[in-house]
Amino acid sequence: MLASVFVTTAASRGKFRSLVSVSRRLSSSHLGSQDGAPHPPPETPAPLLGSEPPAMERRPRKDPSDCSVLLFPGQGSQFVGMGRGLLKYPNVKEMFTVAQKLLGYDLLSLCLEGPEEELMKTVHCQPAVFVTSLAAVERLNHENPKAIETCVAAAGFSVGEFAALVFSGAMNYAEALYAVKVRAEAMQKASELVASGMLSVIGRPQAQYKHACVQAKEHCTSLGIGEPVCSVANYLFPDGRVIAGHQKALDFLQQNSRRLQFMRTKPLPVSGAFHTELMESATEPLREVLRQVEVRRPEINVYSNVDGKRYMNESHVRRQLVKQLVSPVKWEQTLHEIYERTQGRKFPHTYEVGPGKQLGATLQKCNRKAFKTYAHVEVTTYED
Repeated sequence: MLASVFVTTAASRGKFRSLVSVSRRLSSSHLGSQDGAPHPPPETPAPLLGSEPPAMERRPRKDPSDCSVLLFPGQGSQFVGMGRGLLKYPNVKEMFTVAQKLLGYDLLSLCLEGPEEELMKTVHCQPAVFVTSLAAVERLNHENPKAIETCVAAAGFSVGEFAALVFSGAMNYAEALYAVKVRAEAMQKASELVASGMLSVIGRPQAQYKHACVQAKEHCTSLGIGEPVCSVANYLFPDGRVIAGHQKALDFLQQNSRRLQFMRTKPLPVSGAFHTELMESATEPLREVLRQVEVRRPEINVYSNVDGKRYMNESHVRRQLVKQLVSPVKWEQTLHEIYERTQGRKFPHTYEVGPGKQLGATLQKCNRKAFKTYAHVEVTTYED
């Protein structure tokens, strides 16, 4: 199935070289650590025998304020109307055309017109956020090409990680979109196996999230639920978490929020307990499709949700993307990894590319100094 889908879209895929080649044009001097210090390119050819070494092998340290970081949002950021302001930019219409062929439905119409209840479904919103985010990269490249050329790092929240990997040159747009399709379908199916969900929690400094989850699981056991699941699914910012698991466990947390030192709890409009063991059945379909797609080492730093660390090679990318489904998204830790620097060092410009501004909000709570150079790339029009 995968091979036949790629054959039918081969002609269209060629039009997207600019999307990936935008990152491919990054010279090795742009490949940097979070503070802008250069890394060697992925493959450095050995010098010819007898040749003289170059007079200067070290490149000057790049000023971080001349670099950029791109952040790609995840599920939950979607809204009807997203993409309206992007269609006039190069490649965007073709991106949605390829999406229609791969997905089997009109993704552009769903993004622009809804209906909202269809766009909100996991099976639809993950491809929608993925495509819209990469379309926002096209807008940024058109309006501020320097932001693309000087990009040293990228990170994506959950499904946003696939967009970050496409931007980095690690994956092909069409192949990554097909992997997202398989991922979304598998997660939707896993969600339908048991009543479950996700709960956004803002706690007091003394809140003990893991202990609260233990109490919620004990409550489920008392109700006769076997092997209940309740765990932290997203680490967002200090005292900001998303807890996921069996619905009865989440109900317990809400009903006992004051005793548990939770200042605010809010159910998320998602279909299941993502990033917990309840997604175990979704791992094999994703693992299988990732075996079939080409994965390369990212050409800039891309950070994994699983541990907040940089992807190192192709097998690392495949392994972590599967593990991500059943592991918490360590977004707060990722931001610390990207923006950690010695006192007095400047911060890069940060661009959130995709629907919503949630990642900017988390950056503000994690690192106010880094947030000063944050900007959001609109996916509607600025007049909206």
